[in-house]
Amino acid sequence: MIETTLCFPLRDGGDDGDDVLLIEKRRGLGEGWYNGPGGKLESGETPQECAVRETREEVGLEVRDLEKAGELTFLLDGEEHTRCHVYRTRSVTGEPSASAEADPEWVPVDDVPYDRMWDDDHLWLPGVLEGATVVGEFRFEGGEPLDEAEFVAHDLEWDVPLGNGS
Repeated sequence: MIETTLCFPLRDGGDDGDDVLLIEKRRGLGEGWYNGPGGKLESGETPQECAVRETREEVGLEVRDLEKAGELTFLLDGEEHTRCHVYRTRSVTGEPSASAEADPEWVPVDDVPYDRMWDDDHLWLPGVLEGATVVGEFRFEGGEPLDEAEFVAHDLEWDVPLGNGS
């Protein structure tokens, strides 16, 4: 099973509410879709360390004080495929810049482009952006690659204690 992270930096967007930093993936799994910065854990790395590193590498931002907001398990054809550790933070330093991997942009939370994201994101991301925690399982069928498989079912549990997020 692959272990990955997603990080959702948030900032005060003024009268329009909060903004969230999203990336448009330029290559790899989910190319052309929007998501938060993130990626695969490296050997010996904690999920939180991975989220910090991937955010720095993909968009040039330094993030701190990450709060674990979710733990998502993705099954492909009945087998565990990916476990994703989801974080959010308001402690952000720097301005986002594009990389070979990602084109970042601040988006009002109310305008997140769910129609250009993974099929399951609209089920859990709004709650995470509002401050809830979630544990979820998402089932896909149709074989590799995961981004071409069909989303068939899910289970969500809200407001689950997730610890300090390490």
